[in-house]
Amino acid sequence: MSVHDVDATQLIHGVAEELKKDATIKAPAWAPFVKTGMSRERPPMQNDWWHVRAASILRKIFMLGPIGTSKLKNHYGGRKNEGMAPEHFHPGSGNHIRKILQQLEKAGLAKQTAKGVHKGRIVTPKGHKLLEGIASVIMKEQGIVIASKPKEAPKTEAKVEEKAEAPVEKVKKPRAPRKKKEVAEVPAAQ
Repeated sequence: MSVHDVDATQLIHGVAEELKKDATIKAPAWAPFVKTGMSRERPPMQNDWWHVRAASILRKIFMLGPIGTSKLKNHYGGRKNEGMAPEHFHPGSGNHIRKILQQLEKAGLAKQTAKGVHKGRIVTPKGHKLLEGIASVIMKEQGIVIASKPKEAPKTEAKVEEKAEAPVEKVKKPRAPRKKKEVAEVPAAQ
């Protein structure tokens, strides 16, 4: 699983660059003017924030799926500055999360499913291939190598040789003597 092994920021920016090439994922006309939640004071400053958020949501679906809009709203929410009053948590905006999920579905990168009592979106094989491909490119650039499992030697000959050797007896360490508890005598009640 190379998606788990690379830096999330680099992976998200790499996926965002790929999503910009996809015609089905595009920011709506209102995207430059909206905040991403009640806890934010201003709209995002990046011009490509829609694609970055879509890449981030795709990664979250891969890690936590099946996941729905409600849990994603909680993930992208934050504490709202209330001035002198204490801060309180507010979830992120559900509209742009819902639109991005619909666009990811239309692009074939996510699909709706139910797993037991949990229902939501999961990553399709196409989305999995996209994430894994970009993660492997990042790993090659950084020189990260995941060690593969060592191959086991033939078991039949090795076990026969081990049985032929004389068994080694284990020597037990002597235990420290236990302390005896002193019982205080209680005077008899008269």
